[in-house]
Amino acid sequence: MEAATRLVASGGIAALTTRAVAAAASVQAPTLYRLFGDKRGLLNAVAEHGLAVFVADKGAIPPHPDPVQDLVNAWNGYVAFGLTNPGVFAIMNEVGAPASESPAMLAGIAILRQRVERIARAGRLRMPVDRAVDLIQAMTVGTVTTLLARPEEKRDAQLSLAALDALLAAILTTSPHKEHRDVAALAVGLHAHLDNVTVLTPGEHLLLAELLDRLAAG
Repeated sequence: MEAATRLVASGGIAALTTRAVAAAASVQAPTLYRLFGDKRGLLNAVAEHGLAVFVADKGAIPPHPDPVQDLVNAWNGYVAFGLTNPGVFAIMNEVGAPASESPAMLAGIAILRQRVERIARAGRLRMPVDRAVDLIQAMTVGTVTTLLARPEEKRDAQLSLAALDALLAAILTTSPHKEHRDVAALAVGLHAHLDNVTVLTPGEHLLLAELLDRLAAG
């Protein structure tokens, strides 16, 4: 695994071949097939190894008192991770690659969802949680991909900040302290609290959830 990680870090996905890994790790090629199945399995294992450390560190950080700042910190951390680990990032985000379903990736998405739900419970989210999570993923991946496509010395240092500002403007209400007039935000906030509601029957719970989703969608 260490040999494969070094190859990806130095030469990208193209540098990771079974022959190169076997030589770097001083093992026979059949050993790799026995451990990882094929090259795709080896790529997924490299991504899982690199991502698991990042997710574990992210999960160990106490939540910021301000849920919006918590999301900002998560954005900055993910962008920094992608720029520092371009090989792992590329494996994670290959179209159709099963690495996107890895335990570490799913754990990272779960942490992101928790952050977004905190914003919703605070009455700050103007769209459904699922849509906000998808939008955040799309914009973070797009931002890192765009930055990595350029030589480091030619990257726009303000691109990540501009993308983050656009994201926050899209998903957040204007102020947590003003009189609530945004019905969609209120619906999203109430939906985020539904799991803690015990006075409704299962049918009532489903009905209310459906109605709140319709209000949240505007």
